Amino acid sequence: MGKYQGPDKRKHPRANANFIISYKIQKENADSDLSQSKNVSQGGMLLTTNCYFDKGTHLLMTIRFPFLPNKIKITGEVVSSKEVVKNVIYETRIKFFGLDEAIAAELDSFVKDKINKPQS
Repeated sequence: MGKYQGPDKRKHPRANANFIISYKIQKENADSDLSQSKNVSQGGMLLTTNCYFDKGTHLLMTIRFPFLPNKIKITGEVVSSKEVVKNVIYETRIKFFGLDEAIAAELDSFVKDKINKPQS
């Protein structure tokens, strides 16, 4: 199956960016797992996870963005989770909600800078 060639339906531009993220299902007392983002936008991110998540699952994530001095906690909702390596690696799309407006503006600026920066 080829890469999608249709119109981009995203509300926000997305940039490739790798951040270390700890995440867990919001309502559970389980330990957090570590992951890495693949790309990010003001509205959400794509990250690799070690398990499948049902659409609508709420994840509590702790992220350190390079433009902020401290780690922040973000709640996200799973939009989709797709198996990449059988029973090992999944690409999980997350939509942020309740994101602080100041952080959203910083994130938007970061993404736009990353998109417009010439590749070296």
